[in-house]
Amino acid sequence: MGIFDGLPVPREKAHLREELEKVDESWAAARFDSLPHVVHILTSKDREGEVQFLKEQSDVVEEVVDEVVHAYHSGFNKAIQNYSQILRLFSESAGSISSLKVDLAEAKKFLGARNKQLHQLWYRSVTLRHIISLLDQIEGIAKIPARVEKLISEKQLYAAVQLHVQSILMLEREGLQSVGALQDVRSEMTKLRGVLFYNVLEDLHAHLYNKGEYSIVSSSVSEKDDEVPTTTVVPLSLNSQSLSRRTRLLKGDNQFGTYGFEDGLHGPNSVDGSSSFDGQDEDGTLAMHDEATLDGYTASARVNGGDSTLKDVKIVSRQIPTWLSHSTPDEFVEAMRKSNAPLHVKYLQTMVECLCMLSKVAAAGAMICQRLRPTIHDIIIGKIKAHAEHANRSRVGAGQAAQTNGMHYLKGQLESYQLSKHKHQNGTSLSAMLLAVSPVSPVMAPLGTAQIASKDLLNSVLDTVVRIFENHVIVGELLESKSSQQIGMNTPKAMAEINWNADTDASHGSGGYSIGFSLTVLQSECQQLICEILRATPEAASADAAVQTARFVSKVPSKKKRDASEDGLTFAFRFTDATISIPNQGADLIHQRWGRKDSNVHKEGYGTAAVLPEQGIYLAASVYRPVVQFTDKIAALMPQKYLQLGNDGLLSFVENFVKDHFLPTMFVDYRKGVQQAISSPAAFRPRAHAATTYSPSVEKRRPVLQGLLAIDFLTKEVLGWAQAMPKFAGDVVNYVQTFLERTYERCRTSYMEAVLEKQSYMLIGRHDIEKLMQADPASTCLPNSFGEPNMEQDTDVAVGVEAEISDLLYKLKPIKQENLIRDDNKLILLASLSDSLEYLANSIERVGKACPGAANQLEDDSKRKNTHHARTSSAPPKDLASFTDDYRKLAVDCLKVLRIEMQLETISHMQEMTNRVYLEDHDAEEPDDFVISLTAQITRRDEEMAPFVAAEKLNYIFGGICSVAANASIKALADMKSINLFGVQQICRNSIALEQAVAAIPSIDSEAIQLRLDRVRTYYELLNMPFEALLAFIMEHENLFTAAEYASLLKVQVPGREIPPDAMDRVTEILRH
Repeated sequence: MGIFDGLPVPREKAHLREELEKVDESWAAARFDSLPHVVHILTSKDREGEVQFLKEQSDVVEEVVDEVVHAYHSGFNKAIQNYSQILRLFSESAGSISSLKVDLAEAKKFLGARNKQLHQLWYRSVTLRHIISLLDQIEGIAKIPARVEKLISEKQLYAAVQLHVQSILMLEREGLQSVGALQDVRSEMTKLRGVLFYNVLEDLHAHLYNKGEYSIVSSSVSEKDDEVPTTTVVPLSLNSQSLSRRTRLLKGDNQFGTYGFEDGLHGPNSVDGSSSFDGQDEDGTLAMHDEATLDGYTASARVNGGDSTLKDVKIVSRQIPTWLSHSTPDEFVEAMRKSNAPLHVKYLQTMVECLCMLSKVAAAGAMICQRLRPTIHDIIIGKIKAHAEHANRSRVGAGQAAQTNGMHYLKGQLESYQLSKHKHQNGTSLSAMLLAVSPVSPVMAPLGTAQIASKDLLNSVLDTVVRIFENHVIVGELLESKSSQQIGMNTPKAMAEINWNADTDASHGSGGYSIGFSLTVLQSECQQLICEILRATPEAASADAAVQTARFVSKVPSKKKRDASEDGLTFAFRFTDATISIPNQGADLIHQRWGRKDSNVHKEGYGTAAVLPEQGIYLAASVYRPVVQFTDKIAALMPQKYLQLGNDGLLSFVENFVKDHFLPTMFVDYRKGVQQAISSPAAFRPRAHAATTYSPSVEKRRPVLQGLLAIDFLTKEVLGWAQAMPKFAGDVVNYVQTFLERTYERCRTSYMEAVLEKQSYMLIGRHDIEKLMQADPASTCLPNSFGEPNMEQDTDVAVGVEAEISDLLYKLKPIKQENLIRDDNKLILLASLSDSLEYLANSIERVGKACPGAANQLEDDSKRKNTHHARTSSAPPKDLASFTDDYRKLAVDCLKVLRIEMQLETISHMQEMTNRVYLEDHDAEEPDDFVISLTAQITRRDEEMAPFVAAEKLNYIFGGICSVAANASIKALADMKSINLFGVQQICRNSIALEQAVAAIPSIDSEAIQLRLDRVRTYYELLNMPFEALLAFIMEHENLFTAAEYASLLKVQVPGREIPPDAMDRVTEILRH
């Protein structure tokens, strides 16, 4: 940068800057030395040129200096002029001040002479202004009563209270107290205070119970006049999350402490006219913005009937509510404008603020207490009437269908059976029998219409009570906050001098009203409703519920003791409504209006009989779940400080009632039903008119025994109660187990009556027989403990099982007739009992899987009992699965007895072969008499059992006949001494007749029968062969028969056949190889 860069050279003379840059910087040095320049010129060849160059640079510098001077000259001139003017002004001011001092001195002398006269004039003007102001105030105060009445008629209650409080303060000012013309105004204002209190209290009462103009429920119900009010009408109040958040916001020591108020405050027109700000919980304010704000916007939109978007509602919600439009702006109005609370909550807050400004918090609380019970009573009655009207409208045009509606309940319990078409031996329907053994009617059954109607009704009523309690929580906390502030605040002197016979009940805080009080009354009314539904007397409430409620009341926070009537409060219908006197002007008016409504205490019932088809103790199942849900909702609404006092009084009552009354009654009733079902003469009597073929389903007339069918019905019905009350499922399942155990004992008794002292029963108990029967391939059709058929046995293990069983049974001969079951009815009973037991086991297993909660509850109960009674318990408790195993095992035993019985019956007939001589002289056309008798018996028993057991079970029963008959026929030869050709033909004819009889059974495998009996015919036809031919056959089929059987062929004498002496040795040698 050059030394001349900062010079103000104009653009048109930019060449000067270039010329300045040519000047050597040495010319601008701080200490200029001219000697070098002189020497340079003198020693230069062109001296004149150097001199000329210096002159040109001098001209450039002078020209630049001229430009600089020109640029700064005007500014220098103006500064000089300003300085000169300032100097002139200072000189003039000094002269003026000197003159002013002279004038002031003269004015001081003049005023001193007139001082007293001026003071008199000033005082007169002040007095006149005060008089004019008083006259204006008197004129304005005289018009205030009319203005207040107008505001009341326009429902601008807050503005009316503001005006009233301000007017009272003015009337008590100094100067107006002695004005006689204002006495009438004072009297009117005193009356208006009572009118205001009544109107505010009426509006607060209406909105407390969702009947007000700004209530959500009222606006929603009016849009749906043709529908019964249900929980779906007002979804906002049932949002458990918003309720809990809303409740959490109702906290703190501030006056409002709710719904997004950023500051707690008094209105400036409250009693003391002061205002204060208390900090609000910021977390509560932020939490409200999540969901409660949305509720508020929705509520505003519904009340105003608009379909605007959320954005529009936000704009509206930030405006002053309509009921505050005529109010004087103050802190409360501003708070209402900024609040995001729902519209009905803002209105409740406004009414409480009005009561606070009127100093009527305690009186309002007392009146709310007084009207709480009758109002809730009326609301419940109205709800029930609405349900009744809805039910009546729904039945219009239905004709007589409603009369038969109860009998159609069989959908869940009897519809699956479809037994209305089935007939007993005596002609009565099975459905009527099942209804007879059940202690409850179809309408009252777990899924009956009475249960559904009771649950719907109670859900609707309890949801309404929850919404009402939500309002009581809001108002209760506000009144409690206001009452504590009124007790501790300093009343202004002007207010202290007012002769109003001031409220003495203000010292009682909120007049006895609290959240705990309202909850107790609400639950008490709900309890009375439930008792009417259950037809329970007041004494039915357990002592535990009473003790719990007494504990709750004793812990309710209050600074003074309640009335003696309230101290005796218990939950079991010993509740006494609060009665509070209001000794102030305007009280007569309030008592006249409110007293007419409350004079008649509702002592009549709720009229539930018009809605419910039946009433009774069994409706406790439909009551339980709604009460549990009600308790959860109440817990979500309760403020934190009340939670430790308990809010489950109603739930405790219901649980105690179920435990102490319902469950014992149910056990006794169903025990009688079970006893009636299994002790009836027809309970274990097979159907006399059963179908010709077996059907696997009851709907298609499966011939289940009447007693077990009734037990299955009762079991499902009792487990239905367990599903309705999960907490008591363990007790109910214990009852079911008791019933099933008794039923099993009765089935076992019936089984033993049929098989007692019979040989077949004794044989199935033998270890060797049992082991062989399990190894028998035919046992694959038998159910195992899991209700599935047994898996196929190993073929190697199963080889010769039939032969071993046949040998064991054949060794038992002679079979005596008295050791056999000769009564076919007993055999049919065993067949029917087996099928019925399997049906009941499968049904119990399905029901047990459908009720896993009951099984878990039972398991927990059993563990708890085992823990406490480890020494005294003799055996672990059985579960439903154990009973299904027992039933299936007994069913299998019935089938085994039948199979062994038929095999013994066959041996009993076939043993006659040893007593007969087969040396016929002619060819007989008919089989032997014992074969004819056996085949006839097989055919008859097959026809009689076929309707009662499945085909595979029938195959199992009759499937062992052929193997036993074949084995007996072959072994009978060893006991014969001689036989001829006609005898051989007779035995073959016997086997053919037996084959035809057994093959006629539809479920029997004809090929297997033919193979077994062909072996018999082949064996006896060997007797017709010569010895050499017999040896050849033995060599080819040495494993077809045993050595003993081949020896029997040689020992028996056959006419015309020669047997060498060494025949046995030769056969033995062949078999040895």
